[in-house]
Amino acid sequence: MTARRLLAPSPGWTVETDVVVVGSGVAGLTAALQATRAGRVLLVTKVLVDAGSTRWAQGGVAAALGPDDSPAEHERDTLEAGVGLCDPAAVRVLCEEGPARLRELIARGAAFDRDPAGELALTREGGHHRNRIVHAGGDATGAEVSRALVAAVRAHPGIELIEHALVLDVLQTADGRAAGITLHVLGEGTQDGVGAIRARAVVLATGGMGQVYSSTTNPPVSTGDGVALALRAGAAVTDLEFVQFHPTALYLGAASTGQQPLISEAMRGEGAFLIDAAGTRVITAAEHPLADLAPRDVVAKAIHRRMLATGTDHVFLDARGLGEELLLQRFPTIVARCREAGIDPVVDLIPVAPAAHYASGGVRTDLDGCTSVPGLYACGEVACTGVHGANRLASNSLLEGLVFAHRIGRHLERDLPPAGEPVTTDIEPVLLDPAVRPELARAMTEGAGVLRSAESLAAAAKTLESLEGRVSTSPGPAAWQATDLHTVACVLVAAAIRREETRGAHWREDFPEASAAWRGHLVTTLTGTTFEALS
Repeated sequence: MTARRLLAPSPGWTVETDVVVVGSGVAGLTAALQATRAGRVLLVTKVLVDAGSTRWAQGGVAAALGPDDSPAEHERDTLEAGVGLCDPAAVRVLCEEGPARLRELIARGAAFDRDPAGELALTREGGHHRNRIVHAGGDATGAEVSRALVAAVRAHPGIELIEHALVLDVLQTADGRAAGITLHVLGEGTQDGVGAIRARAVVLATGGMGQVYSSTTNPPVSTGDGVALALRAGAAVTDLEFVQFHPTALYLGAASTGQQPLISEAMRGEGAFLIDAAGTRVITAAEHPLADLAPRDVVAKAIHRRMLATGTDHVFLDARGLGEELLLQRFPTIVARCREAGIDPVVDLIPVAPAAHYASGGVRTDLDGCTSVPGLYACGEVACTGVHGANRLASNSLLEGLVFAHRIGRHLERDLPPAGEPVTTDIEPVLLDPAVRPELARAMTEGAGVLRSAESLAAAAKTLESLEGRVSTSPGPAAWQATDLHTVACVLVAAAIRREETRGAHWREDFPEASAAWRGHLVTTLTGTTFEALS
């Protein structure tokens, strides 16, 4: 993996700004708003400003707001879910600063659900020992968070917005500092739409990489662009092997691929539980003290084991005991989507199966969002702040976006990098045929999915290697995204092969136990992968 840039036409237009933010989920929108204190901000997003993963988030935002809760207890639950690989300092920042960031979001106009007394309605999700999840519209929290932040961005005179923009690569100075980005914008610039944005700081908030798998809860825009371009720029990425599979995506049949409807674990927080076709509970308190509300990796593994034992490709969520009134009040989106599929949760069992959901790893950052490339920052799912470790705690993702995007803004206000002069490179570019995507996704699902082994991972690696030869000479969005997906898939598989243990979201059937020798991080750059042990 030596390519430093994508094959693309030379930029046909150039604009300048102080800070360019790439991505418009909770992290990107928050970063853009905060960065206005440092200077002019240009926010670019792949499709529409509200089309990212944030608006699909059902569960909510976790924060220690209840009278019986504390940041220390939230911190403890987060560390437990991360199975020994969280950065305690990052977790402390998340849990201590989270309540203030949530209140700021409410001040921006986000309307969360309230109880009869007018207080924020708090609920529980997997891995939490306290009711600390705030939600909006029952199960439409992400849509409300996105709505409020988009409105604030559109109203801010210091932010310029460019939609339908696919980021390609980072512009860099002769000494390697980030100096902007190249991008493709539909309908702007030259006929092919490739242009350049020169900036003193580049903030990546591009979201996840769920489309690397055949079945995912992620939207189509989640193609790993940020991780791939950061690698090409020389940045370090870490923990990419820890892909969280949400235990309960709505099962629509073996032929259903792409984005799958999510069945929020908040339903289990309200009392729903998992059973197999015979009506036997999938996970009990004897297997984990929290049973159906155990951390996601535990529940996903329990479901997968039951499917293997029974020879089926799904289990069921029994929410019938919640009653129609509660289901319609708390989960209107889920009920509507189930009914579209011919399933009525009021009277029917809901067929569910695990699906790729969240990348706990990503571009490595410090507590201020700085990557190993000067002038390049990352926040949200594209980043690895150290908060999630080997497995993300439910509803910590939106909170992480709020907290660490805010910290990037504060850092830029204090220390905006100087302007740099980008240099051109004659390094051989890379571009794959977009037709590789179905085969890539199939290989990743079969070889690097919920359950992995040396044999399955070797098969995935062999397929990925063979796909390297299917190059393209026709630059365009489909080819660029396929190339980015291939890049992140290669790093993910290489890390999964090296980590010979089971920990959190990484499950090796040939190494079924966690190993103290593997308590550490696999860190990858263009020069290779190293293991950094934790003391």
